[in-house]
Amino acid sequence: MSRYFTISILLLFVGYFGVSQEEERTVANDSIPLSVNDTLPKNEKYGLRLGVDLHRPVTGLVDSDFFSVEIVGDYRISRKFFIAAEAGTVDRTKQDDQFNYTTNGSYLRAGFDYNAYENWLGMQNMIYAGMRVGYSAHSQTLNSYRIFNPDQTFNEGDTVITEGPLIREYDGLSGIWVEAVFGIKAELFNNLFMGFSFRVKNLVSNTEAEEFKNLYIPGFNKVNDFSNFGGGFNYTISYLIPIYKKR
Repeated sequence: MSRYFTISILLLFVGYFGVSQEEERTVANDSIPLSVNDTLPKNEKYGLRLGVDLHRPVTGLVDSDFFSVEIVGDYRISRKFFIAAEAGTVDRTKQDDQFNYTTNGSYLRAGFDYNAYENWLGMQNMIYAGMRVGYSAHSQTLNSYRIFNPDQTFNEGDTVITEGPLIREYDGLSGIWVEAVFGIKAELFNNLFMGFSFRVKNLVSNTEAEEFKNLYIPGFNKVNDFSNFGGGFNYTISYLIPIYKKR
């Protein structure tokens, strides 16, 4: 999976800068002198861009214990600023050293993006940074847990507990976090975009059961005891629905 996403990101950059170079060659061949005002489109498209995160269904194809769908969108409010949001659902079963558990829930992240890229005429590519506030409502089911046996003299293994008062679903859980977003969006064809973003997250609030702490929060990802920070990424394809044009 790591190799797949690395190759995909490299292809995305190659396609992105290939489009930019083609635009430059077209301008050079036509011998059009450019001024500062000519570097921006006369009439730029404003509208709603909707898409999906691709890495989640791909992960689900290779991991039968993972199912997730994420819808992404943004709406342009000025030449540089976009209102942006992601919404998704997760059903994930995980076996770690001590617990086997299932997390099920939905999440919403909302905020803004700022496009730092100066486009050539007619281009709508983005190199952007942004912020999000995220919220998750979910449940967590403890399927089994392991009790470590310190005495291995008689080759007795650890004890795996599959029944008992702790083996149940814990619902009414939630998480709130903020995240910084850095990414790119490249227009492959007219109004069709491919993008990649990396996120650095900080968990602000965490509602969990006393008997069984949150180990995974949908939209935030893994929770650990030694830090409130986390990370993530998405790899998207989206389509812009133009609503109007503006100078």
